Amino acid sequence: QVQLVESGGGLVQAGGSLRLSCTASESSFSINVMGWYRQAPGKQRDLVAHIASDGTTNYADSVKGRFTISRNNAKNTVYLEMNSLKPEDTAVYYCHAQGTGPRNDEDIRQGRTRYLEVWGQGTLVTVSS
Repeated sequence: QVQLVESGGGLVQAGGSLRLSCTASESSFSINVMGWYRQAPGKQRDLVAHIASDGTTNYADSVKGRFTISRNNAKNTVYLEMNSLKPEDTAVYYCHAQGTGPRNDEDIRQGRTRYLEVWGQGTLVTVSS
């Protein structure tokens, strides 16, 4: 079963920087779009940025000019470089991926691929004022 493994969250002062990484556990997962969402306490989960396999990117207005998303297709990894962080960036950040691949061991045995949408477990980013 494909999993997304995130790293890089933590505590930083306002104006500081952090870099998040997210890697898909299965190399057979062909990913079309990878991205990051965030959810602050008491709020809905919102898109931060996503990047397609051809490198096309999309950002939330609130992070444009401060955050940069990139990916390494060969490693099925996406990065989020966050600069000039603000207290309002404090949230749990979730990695997200859409693509095709085997959903389980049976699919692997049968050589089947399916449309998959996978979420990471979330990593906490806290920006202090």
